[in-house]
Formats: sequence, C-alpha cells, structure tokens
Amino acid sequence: MMKKEGSKKKITIALMVAMFLAAVEGTVVTTAASTIAKDLNGFENISLVFSAYLLTSAIATPIYGKLADLYGRKNVISIGIIIFLVGSTLCGFSQSMNMLIGFRAIQGLGAGAIFTLTYTIVGDIFTLEERPKIQGSLGTVWGIAGLVGPLMGGAFIDLLSWHWIFFINIPFGILSIFLIQRNLKESFEKKKQIIDYAGIVTLSAAMLLFFNIFLSAKYMDYSRIFIGVSVAGTLLLLAAFYRIEKKAIEPIVPLEILTKTNQIVNAISFLLAAVLIGIDVYMPIYLQNVLGFSPTVSGLALVSMTITWLISAVVLGKMIIRRGGKTVTIIANVILLLGILLLPTLGLHTPLIIVILYVGVIGFGMGGALTILTILIQESVGYNQRGAATATNTLLKTLGQTIGISIFGSVFNLFIVQYFNDNGIQGVNPNDLYGSSDQGITLTGQQVILSLNASLHVVYIILGVLVLIALVLSVMLPKNSELVKKACHNKAYADGEETIDQIKKEVL
Repeated sequence: MMKKEGSKKKITIALMVAMFLAAVEGTVVTTAASTIAKDLNGFENISLVFSAYLLTSAIATPIYGKLADLYGRKNVISIGIIIFLVGSTLCGFSQSMNMLIGFRAIQGLGAGAIFTLTYTIVGDIFTLEERPKIQGSLGTVWGIAGLVGPLMGGAFIDLLSWHWIFFINIPFGILSIFLIQRNLKESFEKKKQIIDYAGIVTLSAAMLLFFNIFLSAKYMDYSRIFIGVSVAGTLLLLAAFYRIEKKAIEPIVPLEILTKTNQIVNAISFLLAAVLIGIDVYMPIYLQNVLGFSPTVSGLALVSMTITWLISAVVLGKMIIRRGGKTVTIIANVILLLGILLLPTLGLHTPLIIVILYVGVIGFGMGGALTILTILIQESVGYNQRGAATATNTLLKTLGQTIGISIFGSVFNLFIVQYFNDNGIQGVNPNDLYGSSDQGITLTGQQVILSLNASLHVVYIILGVLVLIALVLSVMLPKNSELVKKACHNKAYADGEETIDQIKKEVL
C-alpha cells in the first residue's frame, strides 16, 4: 500500500509539472510578446502567436480524449508532451514571426493532451475522496503560473533572451514523461482499433471555422457576410459530424456520454470558464489602470484566488460525500455569485485589501464549482469513455473562454466610447486611450481612469448574469447523492479495487 501511495505522489508531481508547462507558457509569452515582436519585426501579427496556440489545443482536445480511451492514458499523454516539447524547441529557434506562429500551433497540439488527460488520469487512479484535493492542486497550478510566468519571462529577457522562455520547458517535460512512464500502471487490452477519421476531420473543421470568428477579432475587420458564412458552415459541419458519430464504430465523441447530467454540467462549465477568463483579464486592468498598482502587486493581489481555490476544492470536495454533487454545485455557485456581486462596489479609491478579499471569495466559489463539475463528468461514465467525456468538457471550457473574452472585449471597448460620447468627446479610439493626442483629442489621466472604471462595471454585471444562469442550471441537475455516498463509503472502492461501473450496478 505504501508503494502504491508513493507512486500516486510521483504521478501527481508529474501531472502538476506537465500542467504547469502548458499553463505558464501563456503567461510567459504574454510578458515577452513585445520583445519578441520587436526582435522579429512582427507587431501586426502578435495576436496570432496566442491564437494559434489556443486554436490547435482546442481542436486536439477531443481527439486526445478518444485516443486515450482506445490506447491508454500513459502513452497518449507522453506523446502529447513530446509534441509540446518539439513545438517549444522550434519556437525557441524561430527566426521570423511566421515561423513562431506555425511552431506555436505545434506547441498547442501538444498542450491539448496535457489539458485533457491530466484530469482524466486523476479520475482513473484517485478515489472520490482523494480527487478534490488533487484536482484543486492542479487548479492552483494555473494561479501559480499566472504569478511566476511574468516574473520568469522578465528574468529570461533581462538575463538571457526571449528564446529561453521556450527552451526551459525541455528538462521539465522530460521529467514529467519519465515519472508518468515509470509510475502509471495500466492494464490495457491491446487490440486493433478503428479510428474515426471522418469524425476527427469534420469536428476539427467545424472548430477551426467557429473559433476563427472569435480569434480573428483582433486583426481583421468583421463583416456580416464573413460571420454569416462562418456560422452557417459551422452548423453544417456539426450536423455532418452528428450523422457520422451515430454510425461510427468508435466515435470520437460517443453520443451516449451526452446524458442530461453531462449536458447540464457542460453548460455550467462553459459559462464558468467565460467568467474565469473575464476575472483573469479584467481584474489586473482594474488594479493597474484604475488603482494604479504595478503588475507585480497586481499579480500578488490575485494570489488570494489561488489559495481559496485549493481550500474550496478540498472543503467542498468532502461535502460531496455527504450532500451529493447537485447540492455542492449549488453552494459553490451561490458563493461565486456573491463574490461577483461585490465587484460593482469597487471604485477609484478601493483599498487593496478589499480587492484581495473579493477575489478570494470568487476563487472559493470558482474552485469548488469547477472541481465538483469535473468529478460529476468523470463519475457519469465508465473508464472506456472517461477520456472522451473529460475532453468534451475541456473543449467546452475552451469554447467558453474564447467566446467570453471576445464578447467582454467588445462590450468593454463599446462602453469606453459610450462614456466619452456621453461627456461630449467624440472619436476616441479605445485601443489607444493613452495616445489619443495623436488623433487631435486631449484626454486627461483622470478621464481615462473614469472611462475604464465605468466600462469594467458593465463587464462585472455581465459576469454576474452568467453566474446566475449557471446557478439556475445547477438547480436543474439530477440528484446523484446516493451514488456518490455509495462510492465513497465502499472500502474496496477507496482502496482502488472496485470500479465506478461496479458501484453503479450495485446502486442502480
């Protein structure tokens, strides 16, 4: 038993290292973006460096999930990490912006495996009682990455060069693969598998077309024709994908996993992912551009979210044993809604400690909700469908973040312009507030701060509406408390000797 526990700890370390690699990459590159663009003469294409990574990781997510169900988690996640490391190495050697964008796409293909299969492996090897703490730890990796990433990026640029923000991934990635291969034991039946190539191609094309609507917002002019054609094309491809999956022997997204519970959980996850990206992006803007704190202080202020995220994952995770998934999800969303409703009280002179407390409340609700939702998704299916179910949930979270940040950005800019129009100042470009004098417009620092604060309050209201919808959906979840209680109090299951499928048969 001691040896088994030791292996679990090593696997946890391996998963946390892998997750940190994928999470920190975004924040490190954000810090180094201007330096990279200047060095490679590519300011006009800098947004594509991020879009390429996000797009390919999203497309790859459901594919990795199904491949893991067919061929096992250990080898598939190892291949994903290797692809990530190859992409990282190539990014480090990039000599032009186009090369960097292409290699970032390769890096994203690998990241798709990491984002999906880390949580899938946790669902496989840890008991229901252990899982909240482990998943909470993985969640805090994102907070740590958000804090360490900018500091690491700045240090590499100052002491070495931007190339090293990619090279540093290599030793940690190799360590992660070594620990996974050495400690993750799988009893997997080897047989010839039928790959759903038609489903892979159709779903990838649909996601590529749909994500492009939102990822293109930063660097191309929209037209109604472009949006209309893209939406119509996406719907046609999804309809074709549905027909393909109904007939496929090994569908990339088995339709039987789309139960009522899973559909509601995925919808809540979609909404909360949008809220999370809104907090991650706009709270630093408030701290730095409204309150005037430095990026370092801003990052430290958001650490409270990381701390309460882990605490709630453990506390609310234990409550699922006694109360069931539905009740705990409702509690987490109520706490999250209270935290979001506090945001409109933030003003021009709010003390930093108040912001830290508000963010801590949000982190507690968000961490508890997303942890429980992941558990509900994994417990609703057996081992052979857990990868696909987790991947589908991850894809919808990515979709929520992509759509959410696009909508928030449009609303934010719209209300900045509206603020100045209401005050008799026309022609302000919200993307160039601090350089408005070049347009023949003179804005004071106080006017800019007031416009940003007013626009942020509109974003806060939208976030509140999204959480309220998520709360309503939580109330619609079916009760599953008996299944959870049976699973948790079954000693054999706690020792890892009974599968969730067996428990379901006993309960049902």
